[in-house]
Amino acid sequence: MDAHAFLVVLAVVLGVAAVTTVVFQWLRQPVVLGYILAGLIVGPSVPVPLAADRQDVQALSELGVILVMFSLGLEFSLRKLFKLGPTAGLTALLETSLMLWLGFMVGRLLGWSTIDSVFTGAIVAISSTTIIAKAFEERRVQGPVRELVVGVLIVEDLIAILFMATLTAIATGTHLSAGEMAATTGRLALFLVGLMAIGMLLVPRTFRAIARLGRPETTLVASVGFCFAISLLAYEFGYSVALGAFIAGSLIAESGEGRSIAHLVQPLRDMFAAIFFVSVGMLIDPAIIIEHWGTVLAIAALVVGGKVVGVTVGAFLTGNTVRISVQAAMTLAQIGEFSFIIAGLGLALGATGDLIYPVAVAVSAITTLTTPWLIAASGPVAERIDRHLPRRVRTFTALYGSWVEQLRAQPRQQTRAATIRRLVSRLLLDVALLAAILIGTSVGMDRMKSALERGLGVDGGLAHLAIVAVGIALVVPLSAGILRIARQLGLILAETALPGVADGVVDLAAAPRRALVVTLQLAIVLLTGLPLLALTQPFLGGVYGPIALVVLLVVLGFAFWRGAADLYGHVRAGAETILEVLLSQARSDDLPHPGAPLPAGPAPPPPPSLEVLHSVLPGLGTPTPVRLDERSPAVGRSLADLNLSGITGAAVLAIMRGDRGLLVPAPAEVLHAGDVLALAGTQDAVEAATRLLQTAPPALDTTPH
Repeated sequence: MDAHAFLVVLAVVLGVAAVTTVVFQWLRQPVVLGYILAGLIVGPSVPVPLAADRQDVQALSELGVILVMFSLGLEFSLRKLFKLGPTAGLTALLETSLMLWLGFMVGRLLGWSTIDSVFTGAIVAISSTTIIAKAFEERRVQGPVRELVVGVLIVEDLIAILFMATLTAIATGTHLSAGEMAATTGRLALFLVGLMAIGMLLVPRTFRAIARLGRPETTLVASVGFCFAISLLAYEFGYSVALGAFIAGSLIAESGEGRSIAHLVQPLRDMFAAIFFVSVGMLIDPAIIIEHWGTVLAIAALVVGGKVVGVTVGAFLTGNTVRISVQAAMTLAQIGEFSFIIAGLGLALGATGDLIYPVAVAVSAITTLTTPWLIAASGPVAERIDRHLPRRVRTFTALYGSWVEQLRAQPRQQTRAATIRRLVSRLLLDVALLAAILIGTSVGMDRMKSALERGLGVDGGLAHLAIVAVGIALVVPLSAGILRIARQLGLILAETALPGVADGVVDLAAAPRRALVVTLQLAIVLLTGLPLLALTQPFLGGVYGPIALVVLLVVLGFAFWRGAADLYGHVRAGAETILEVLLSQARSDDLPHPGAPLPAGPAPPPPPSLEVLHSVLPGLGTPTPVRLDERSPAVGRSLADLNLSGITGAAVLAIMRGDRGLLVPAPAEVLHAGDVLALAGTQDAVEAATRLLQTAPPALDTTPH
């Protein structure tokens, strides 16, 4: 790109982008939409006397991806990444597996070839880091939702790298083997570990020294230079420049200077991020969208629906509240830059038809348009979902998070940890063997039939039945073993969170433990079954695999429903005990009745303590009492109006009102001054509910703006 061409590109792109973004700001619409419209205007598909070279714009847009990922890394240190690793990693695994399978099935339903359908699954599996980062900035999204989403995005980027390595091998006909796949994964892990280990030793100290110079321009140049150097290093090793940029930001964040450097980088990042979105708009061809509008809408609906379901289930099963899970899911419901790369890879290798790439771009454009509105609607939608959950399920969702919290807080026991590692190793081995048998039987069917016909003179049909019978004989015990290990893992994890008691002693944690075992079993089946289904479906075809998984999930779902019913009975019994303790302490402390005047002074008397019940009522967490004074915004409002469960994830187990009480109160129950509410849930949920009941303003809208 010469100097004149560079100037033309910047003038056209940034000039049109400036006009459209001002208009969209005036209309109070997301500026990302203005950038995409600017790309459509200066692109080759619209007859407007303004044009920019698409390749030059795409080259510049890569800088936007790098700087956005670098900024995310500055805010998301390695300590946070390791902390969120299990939650984000398992959520991303479940969601990408589901999307890979759904994308493949939709491709086959549309009549596309097997390889086209495989690429379609990979395209719809990866969300857009750049689009989400821009939407987060505009709406000022912070807190656990942001951390979970960013963690899932990073894991998705790693999965996308494995997708590209695998698809390249398949498309070129080299048929990537298990050994080559393991080698690819090992090289990636070695690169990441080596880069972070060396970086942690050198980078934080270096940038603390640079910051002490007190020269912002020096700090900016050094930071951006390091960012591009690590991005180039990642590219030379065959990985994403976005991954390298994120690692660079994370390493600098360990110096403690991440916030100040992010402020310095922000103007530069914003300019090149705008160019990235303009490049997306330039790839939109309205003629193709009009011609294949049904296909585009079907895949766009698949992206939104599939990701919302996959992320919600995965995030909840890993211990997040319903609200956080739904908000994260609706945030991730789009595709973006990695989808373009994967679609372009298939086109460049000649593995896919000409339709895949423009459809991917059109779907990305549609889901980019819907992302800001989905993020804005995620809070109200999460509250609405929680309102319509059955009471037993709502109670379970509040307590499940506290059980996972207890599981994480338990001190590691060497013997139990060794048992868990052994079970996980056996589970992974059985899943790998099952996949190898299913794929090997499918791929080698013709060869094995020919060998039987030639060697034993067996008829072709009989040979086919014999091979299938042998395959079933191998698959059934492996499948049974996977289910058995899943139950053993569920039991040992549940007993870690909710320990059992000696024989002859009443086990008060039996009902919560049963519900937790079934839920963990369900999580393990999903985390093994969905990847197995996504991996084997292109080879097996048919509906037998999906039907088997659905039947298994229905059986576990029925067991879950029964467990939730038993848990609800346990909670009512526990709530009765809680109420008795509250009333007993209230009498001894001579607490006032609702009609009596509250004590003078700036603060009401403290509520009774329920700490003594923690060991007596296992499975209910640590019930926390909260007293409502006359200034509380909750007074005069019903529990349904407050929607404590939907907003905070906490459950109200009981209400003490004067000398009487209510057990597991109905949503229509109106709160009064002087009420003492017994709350249960995770520590964060109970703290959020306490703040909402005591100090929150009347408008209890926590949707990010």
